[in-house]
Amino acid sequence: MAPKITVIGTGYLGATHAAAMAELGFEVLGVDISPEKVEMLSAGRVPMYEPGLEELLRRHVAGFEGSSGRLRFTTSYEEIAEFGDVHFVCVNTPQKHGEYAADMSYVDTAFEQLAPHLRRPCLVVGKSTVPVGSAARLADRLAELAPVGEDAELAWNPEFLREGFAVQDTLHPDRIVVGVTSERAEKQLREVYQTPVAEGSPFIVTDYPTAELVKASANSFLATKISFINAMAEVCEAADGDVVKLAEAIGHDERIGKKFLRAGIGFGGGCLPKDLRAFMARAGELGVDQALTFLREIDSINMRRRGQMVELTREALGGGSFLGKRVAVLGATFKPDSDDVRDSPALNVAGQIHLQGGQVTVYDPKGIENARRLFPTLGYAPTAPDAARGADVVLHLTEWQEFRDLDPAALGQVVAERRILDGRNALDPELWREAGWTYRALGRPRA
Repeated sequence: MAPKITVIGTGYLGATHAAAMAELGFEVLGVDISPEKVEMLSAGRVPMYEPGLEELLRRHVAGFEGSSGRLRFTTSYEEIAEFGDVHFVCVNTPQKHGEYAADMSYVDTAFEQLAPHLRRPCLVVGKSTVPVGSAARLADRLAELAPVGEDAELAWNPEFLREGFAVQDTLHPDRIVVGVTSERAEKQLREVYQTPVAEGSPFIVTDYPTAELVKASANSFLATKISFINAMAEVCEAADGDVVKLAEAIGHDERIGKKFLRAGIGFGGGCLPKDLRAFMARAGELGVDQALTFLREIDSINMRRRGQMVELTREALGGGSFLGKRVAVLGATFKPDSDDVRDSPALNVAGQIHLQGGQVTVYDPKGIENARRLFPTLGYAPTAPDAARGADVVLHLTEWQEFRDLDPAALGQVVAERRILDGRNALDPELWREAGWTYRALGRPRA
């Protein structure tokens, strides 16, 4: 008989995981402390934009016409403890205020609320990104609090979701990593993931610490690659080189590869920056901080890109004050195909220019409402041409396909000056120049 699955925490990770588990054929019950969120999900709606997620949810939410009925949501930990055989913990681990370390309070609370209700053998599976060493501590706490004792077993199964591709990444993962301490736990997780494993997804079995380190290591490597090409962009600026051609040339080396070698204003979002910093903090606690000192420079390079984009904008406007200058910003989210504006480089640049006196108007296909809540003093527009109307300069800061598809000639009809700064190196310089625009991009002073 197939195990029944619960998902604790129904934010971005949890809602996606719950819907995907239902899609894989399991009976799923999600729990959240927010009645509003439970009500929304039960009505087949999601509190964030993620391509394909709402459609997937509606295929399985109980009470929805034509749905499988395999997916329900509740606010009761007692109910999920009675229902589930495998409990996935999917709560957030944000950065602590004023520190680099991860805030484990949400994870700890989830375990404290679940464990006292566990009265029969089950598997609790952590998916949250946590500092190495957390799983061993939580396994002890679980056995201590659960009435069933050590028969409430723990496994760690890190998530590797990319915003904009979360549904695909959950249903067809490029790898499945499980940290376990028993054959029983491994067998149960192989049953949960039997469909993607049968399709060819590698199933990697390891111990707790290694499973916890996989996510931190992967994010750190990715951040290093992004910041490396951005550092090369700084060199190209000084040496009159072209970072796009440089990236193309080194990307043909199969040891390096082409992915994530597009120079720009850097990475952001709710995961990569905070996970990088939490990894450094944990290394310090373990007494091996020197092993990760290079990550401080990676973080520094990334943050420096934002200020460099502001200065490039100032230079394009004549090198003086932003007072009285109209600046159009295309993009508010930290990446395309998402409505996530957490630690968004685009919004950071827009905010800096606004604080220095510029009249900034932002347009984003999905992130406007979230951006408005975070930066209510910025101007916002319903379309790209509306944002660009009367602008002295246009900044391309999030690489949405909609912006690549813009007609430079048509956009040129509404601006005050045809100046565009490509903060993502994603536009075609020749196309824009043919339409009479002055084009400039980071790391390409002569492109």
